[in-house]
Amino acid sequence: MKMSDFRLGLGTWMPGDNPKLYKTEKEVIKQAIKSGLKVIDTAEMYGAGRSESLIGDAIKSFKRKDIYLVSKVYPHNAGFKSMERSCLNSLKRLGTDYLDLYLLHWRGGIPLEETVAAFERLKSKGYIRGWGVSNFDADDMEELWSIKDGSKCIANQVLYHIGARGIEYDLIPWLQKHNVTLMAYSPLASNLSYRQEIIQNENIKSVAQKHNATVYQIMLAFAFRHPNTIAIPRTSSSEHLSENILSLNIQLDKQDMKLIDSAFPPPTQKTPLGII
Repeated sequence: MKMSDFRLGLGTWMPGDNPKLYKTEKEVIKQAIKSGLKVIDTAEMYGAGRSESLIGDAIKSFKRKDIYLVSKVYPHNAGFKSMERSCLNSLKRLGTDYLDLYLLHWRGGIPLEETVAAFERLKSKGYIRGWGVSNFDADDMEELWSIKDGSKCIANQVLYHIGARGIEYDLIPWLQKHNVTLMAYSPLASNLSYRQEIIQNENIKSVAQKHNATVYQIMLAFAFRHPNTIAIPRTSSSEHLSENILSLNIQLDKQDMKLIDSAFPPPTQKTPLGII
């Protein structure tokens, strides 16, 4: 399986934190896999490993080859000596012997050259199939490409939704040019003020009504409309998961985008990379 084969996955930031929700969250992960969502995204940071443990529990009844597991390493653990330890701990919690994709969660103080070398060593040992980055802007990607083996990065996970379109100015074109998969996190806008502005907007409601869809489904269709892009919304609700999956049937046309652009215009200049 390749990341570019998918348009929708499951994010798991927060699931695993509340013991009372454990059973429900576990069932949602299992439902996602049964419904054809192969990509499960997590990180050692999420719940201090509890998210990975929850996923490991949920996926043990499935064939490993049918799941595309993504996790992320803390910046302070992204050194040549420390990354392998972090990776092995993640693998143990997930109950697997390899990750399909391992990401640097964000840039820290460890030089990129060292982090890339550590990723490549994990690949050579079979602990990971591929590696990428998260929260990297266009200039970060340029720097990454300038170092040895930096161009072996296969994905960049960043914030992207209808109300946060800054990456369309230069990052998305850069990723498409270099064939790097865009992983859109928080495609349903985790920031509540952003979300309310979007779901209450009459233009977005009009697009949703045209497609007999919810506003949230339109938000997902917007996020993965670009080639080589996957949206990874998180949910702990079986109902919401089913709605998310139905968004794969929606294709936004020029008139839809005209209404969306009118309400939430695309960027006309460089803006800082969003994180929430």
